[in-house]
Amino acid sequence: MSDPGQRQADAKRRAELHRAGRRAESQEAGRLIEGFIAEAGRRGLAPVPLVATTYAGAQVKTNVTGWYLNRARSVAVGADGGYYRLIVPGALLARFTGVTLRPEDPPLRVGEGGRDGEGGDLAWFLQRVLDGEASEGS
Repeated sequence: MSDPGQRQADAKRRAELHRAGRRAESQEAGRLIEGFIAEAGRRGLAPVPLVATTYAGAQVKTNVTGWYLNRARSVAVGADGGYYRLIVPGALLARFTGVTLRPEDPPLRVGEGGRDGEGGDLAWFLQRVLDGEASEGS
Protein backbone atom coordinates (compact mmCIF):
# COMPACT_ATOMS: atom_id res chain seq x y z
CA MET A 1 0.00 0.00 0.00
CA SER A 2 1.41 3.41 -0.90
CA ASP A 3 2.00 6.17 1.59
CA PRO A 4 -0.83 8.78 1.71
CA GLY A 5 1.76 11.53 2.13
CA GLN A 6 3.56 10.39 -1.03
CA ARG A 7 0.28 10.26 -3.00
CA GLN A 8 -0.51 13.79 -1.88
CA ALA A 9 2.97 15.01 -2.86
CA ASP A 10 2.64 13.32 -6.27
CA ALA A 11 -0.76 14.93 -6.81
CA LYS A 12 0.67 18.36 -5.95
CA ARG A 13 3.54 17.78 -8.39
CA ARG A 14 1.13 16.78 -11.18
CA ALA A 15 -1.03 19.85 -10.49
CA GLU A 16 2.01 22.15 -10.62
CA LEU A 17 3.20 20.56 -13.87
CA HIS A 18 -0.28 21.12 -15.32
CA ARG A 19 -0.28 24.79 -14.23
CA ALA A 20 3.22 25.28 -15.64
CA GLY A 21 2.09 23.79 -18.94
CA ARG A 22 -0.91 26.13 -19.08
CA ARG A 23 1.31 29.14 -18.32
CA ALA A 24 3.72 28.17 -21.10
CA GLU A 25 0.80 27.66 -23.51
CA SER A 26 -0.69 31.04 -22.63
CA GLN A 27 2.68 32.76 -23.07
CA GLU A 28 3.09 31.22 -26.52
CA ALA A 29 -0.48 32.16 -27.44
CA GLY A 30 0.19 35.69 -26.19
CA ARG A 31 3.17 35.96 -28.54
CA LEU A 32 0.96 34.84 -31.44
CA ILE A 33 -1.60 37.50 -30.51
CA GLU A 34 1.08 40.21 -30.28
CA GLY A 35 2.32 39.25 -33.75
CA PHE A 36 -1.23 39.26 -35.06
CA ILE A 37 -1.93 42.76 -33.70
CA ALA A 38 1.27 44.10 -35.28
CA GLU A 39 0.41 42.50 -38.63
CA ALA A 40 -3.20 43.71 -38.47
CA GLY A 41 -1.85 47.22 -37.98
CA ARG A 42 0.48 46.88 -40.97
CA ARG A 43 -2.45 45.67 -43.08
CA GLY A 44 -4.76 48.43 -41.89
CA LEU A 45 -7.23 46.05 -40.24
CA ALA A 46 -8.80 48.28 -37.63
CA PRO A 47 -10.34 46.76 -34.50
CA VAL A 48 -14.11 47.05 -34.14
CA PRO A 49 -16.23 47.52 -31.01
CA LEU A 50 -16.91 43.99 -29.77
CA VAL A 51 -20.43 42.86 -28.98
CA ALA A 52 -21.11 40.03 -26.55
CA THR A 53 -24.10 37.71 -26.34
CA THR A 54 -25.75 36.94 -23.02
CA TYR A 55 -26.76 33.43 -22.07
CA ALA A 56 -30.32 34.53 -22.86
CA GLY A 57 -29.27 35.49 -26.40
CA ALA A 58 -29.33 39.29 -26.10
CA GLN A 59 -26.54 41.21 -27.80
CA VAL A 60 -24.79 43.71 -25.53
CA LYS A 61 -22.07 46.33 -25.92
CA THR A 62 -18.69 45.70 -24.34
CA ASN A 63 -15.78 47.84 -23.21
CA VAL A 64 -13.40 46.23 -25.72
CA THR A 65 -12.43 46.77 -29.34
CA GLY A 66 -10.83 43.97 -31.28
CA TRP A 67 -11.29 41.28 -33.88
CA TYR A 68 -13.73 38.36 -33.82
CA LEU A 69 -11.96 35.05 -34.31
CA ASN A 70 -14.85 32.86 -35.36
CA ARG A 71 -18.04 33.12 -37.36
CA ALA A 72 -20.15 32.63 -34.24
CA ARG A 73 -18.45 35.71 -32.76
CA SER A 74 -18.05 33.89 -29.48
CA VAL A 75 -14.31 34.56 -29.07
CA ALA A 76 -12.17 37.54 -29.94
CA VAL A 77 -8.79 39.15 -29.56
CA GLY A 78 -8.80 42.66 -28.18
CA ALA A 79 -6.70 45.54 -29.46
CA ASP A 80 -5.20 45.42 -25.97
CA GLY A 81 -3.82 41.92 -26.67
CA GLY A 82 -6.42 40.21 -24.49
CA TYR A 83 -8.29 37.03 -25.36
CA TYR A 84 -12.04 37.27 -24.74
CA ARG A 85 -14.98 34.90 -24.65
CA LEU A 86 -18.05 36.77 -25.81
CA ILE A 87 -20.79 34.59 -24.35
CA VAL A 88 -21.53 36.22 -21.02
CA PRO A 89 -23.99 36.19 -18.16
CA GLY A 90 -26.06 39.31 -18.16
CA ALA A 91 -29.05 40.76 -16.47
CA LEU A 92 -31.71 42.72 -18.30
CA LEU A 93 -29.86 45.90 -17.39
CA ALA A 94 -26.83 44.76 -19.42
CA ARG A 95 -28.82 45.35 -22.59
CA PHE A 96 -28.72 49.06 -21.76
CA THR A 97 -25.44 49.46 -19.89
CA GLY A 98 -23.30 46.88 -21.66
CA VAL A 99 -20.87 44.49 -20.01
CA THR A 100 -17.28 44.79 -18.88
CA LEU A 101 -15.14 42.03 -20.34
CA ARG A 102 -12.00 40.79 -18.67
CA PRO A 103 -9.31 39.01 -20.66
CA GLU A 104 -8.47 35.43 -19.90
CA ASP A 105 -5.37 33.39 -20.52
CA PRO A 106 -5.30 32.66 -24.24
CA PRO A 107 -5.23 29.03 -25.38
CA LEU A 108 -3.27 27.65 -28.31
CA ARG A 109 -6.44 25.80 -29.34
CA VAL A 110 -9.64 27.80 -29.79
CA GLY A 111 -13.03 26.25 -29.18
CA GLU A 112 -11.91 23.18 -27.26
CA GLY A 113 -15.10 21.66 -25.89
CA GLY A 114 -17.18 24.43 -27.44
CA ARG A 115 -20.60 23.93 -28.90
CA ASP A 116 -20.36 26.13 -31.96
CA GLY A 117 -18.45 23.44 -33.85
CA GLU A 118 -15.64 25.76 -34.87
CA GLY A 119 -12.38 24.85 -33.21
CA GLY A 120 -8.74 24.75 -34.14
CA ASP A 121 -5.33 26.25 -33.64
CA LEU A 122 -5.21 29.87 -32.52
CA ALA A 123 -2.68 30.61 -35.27
CA TRP A 124 -5.18 29.41 -37.88
CA PHE A 125 -7.95 31.64 -36.49
CA LEU A 126 -5.64 34.66 -36.40
CA GLN A 127 -4.54 34.04 -39.99
CA ARG A 128 -8.18 33.82 -41.10
CA VAL A 129 -8.81 37.28 -39.62
CA LEU A 130 -5.76 38.64 -41.45
CA ASP A 131 -7.02 37.04 -44.67
CA GLY A 132 -10.50 38.54 -44.15
CA GLU A 133 -12.20 35.17 -43.70
CA ALA A 134 -13.16 35.09 -40.00
CA SER A 135 -16.47 36.91 -40.09
CA GLU A 136 -18.04 39.84 -41.79
CA GLY A 137 -17.19 43.08 -40.09
CA SER A 138 -14.04 41.83 -38.39
